[in-house]
Amino acid sequence: MSSILGYRVLGFILLISVSFVAMVFDILPVLLAAILSALIWDFFFIPPYYTFQVSSTEDSILLLMYFIIAMVNAALTYKLRRMEKAAILKEEKENTVKLYNTLLNSLSHELRTPIAAIIAATDNLQSGTSKLTAQNKNELVGEIAKASFRLNQQVENLLNMSRLESGFIQPKKDWCDINEIVYETVNRLEENNITQAIRININPDIPLFKLDKGMLEQVLYNILINATLYTPPKSIISIIAQDHADVLEVVIEDNGAGFPSNELENVFDKFYRLKNTRTGGTGLGLSIVKGFTEAMGGSVSLRNVASGGARFTIDIPAETSYLKNLKNE
Repeated sequence: MSSILGYRVLGFILLISVSFVAMVFDILPVLLAAILSALIWDFFFIPPYYTFQVSSTEDSILLLMYFIIAMVNAALTYKLRRMEKAAILKEEKENTVKLYNTLLNSLSHELRTPIAAIIAATDNLQSGTSKLTAQNKNELVGEIAKASFRLNQQVENLLNMSRLESGFIQPKKDWCDINEIVYETVNRLEENNITQAIRININPDIPLFKLDKGMLEQVLYNILINATLYTPPKSIISIIAQDHADVLEVVIEDNGAGFPSNELENVFDKFYRLKNTRTGGTGLGLSIVKGFTEAMGGSVSLRNVASGGARFTIDIPAETSYLKNLKNE
């Protein structure tokens, strides 16, 4: 090859090769490649062949320049890569600060509002006992209960998100009755005096599943509470549970307005809230749904229904059993 191209041209080819190596690897492999390529070039292509001796002063200077250029190239490329990483890290830190500012701003509103409602209702109960009718008292107690629920919901979401962010969350799997989980979740939801109707359709032959009951309840609850917030009164929310080859499938569907098509891919993002909506919240509920579902080895998807409304589909692979006596093992 040296007889065709000349050993000087081959030197440039090797130098370009070192440049490509510098784009991929760290500085130590690049330095090793530069030294090795210089030795190969000297031994095989610079006369006299198969020796590290160089016959002419010109070739000696050329070999030295090759080595210097390769070293400088490696050092500059390494420095550029470090600068790029530093810029990325700086951008990530700035985004993190913005994210925390968003969270704090949201929390300052979401926590202050129910606390203020509780304080106001309590003050009215304490100061106007003689003037308040039984209906007035019931309304104030209802306001306290509603605000307490909202406050508790935000605290639960924050605690669950901190568990996910820690990276140490591990499902505590046990044999679970899907009927029990669904009905307990719906009962918990209906304690908040929701205005929507809940319809439940569970395959009567559905087996027991070995999974984390607490996580699944929270996943279902967050989706259901989200549906009650974004659908009008008297809407219908359907829960369908069935199994497919050791995979639990739970579908939660409503007949509301659905989600804007351009926001579907963002609804599971942390702190994301739908645009142009008056519904409050920290934007953590559906993010927790995704985090808990994936922690159990499953997946969750969302799509709009053609007839109107949204459909959440949860798929979780798990061990199954039709023996009810395994439930308490």
